[in-house]
Amino acid sequence: NETEERHKDGSLYTVQQTITPLQGETNEIAHYISIQEDVSAQKLAEQRIQHMAHHDALTGLPNRSLFFDRLKQAAAISKRAAKHVALLFLDLDPFKPVNDSHGHTVGDALLKAVAERLQNCVRESDTVARIAGDEFTVILPRIDHRADATVVAEKIVKSISEPFLIDGHTIHIGVSIGIALYPDDALDEQELIRLADEAMYDAKHHGRNTYRFHTPA
Repeated sequence: NETEERHKDGSLYTVQQTITPLQGETNEIAHYISIQEDVSAQKLAEQRIQHMAHHDALTGLPNRSLFFDRLKQAAAISKRAAKHVALLFLDLDPFKPVNDSHGHTVGDALLKAVAERLQNCVRESDTVARIAGDEFTVILPRIDHRADATVVAEKIVKSISEPFLIDGHTIHIGVSIGIALYPDDALDEQELIRLADEAMYDAKHHGRNTYRFHTPA
């Protein structure tokens, strides 16, 4: 079995412990031999692999796989608590010209800076994910009112509108946000994502750097 031990400096390490009984002349157990192997490096490597499998390598945010898991979990929790979930689908405006003008190094640094600002706009219980390119999502679980999502969307629009200073370049971008609510708009996670995505394109068509809720046809 695995146990945690403590070094003299107070830091913890993980050991794999094997205990083997030794029988005496009367076949009764006379002694035990305990063999301990430090497996801290192995455990750390396993944790890193797990993190890489579920997080975006550039920003450190949850990736598409973990995003789906978090969305399902949020829906289940909110259902039991009679609360709502707001899904925000975000697309940066404009992002491609940044790569074209300043190169991918600056573009990558901009995405990391955007990720930090998004995390500063939400609660610890919320999830910010990067699902592809310059597309991000925000999951707001256990909210009471549509207005709660409005507050976060407005905060994000304002934050992303502030200029970014990246490698000596001052970069101005905006963000289009589409919002769909569970269970008001959809009871299925895939449908919720589709509706939030559609609302995001609606925001783009209304001048960008704004947000739109899903509205039934």
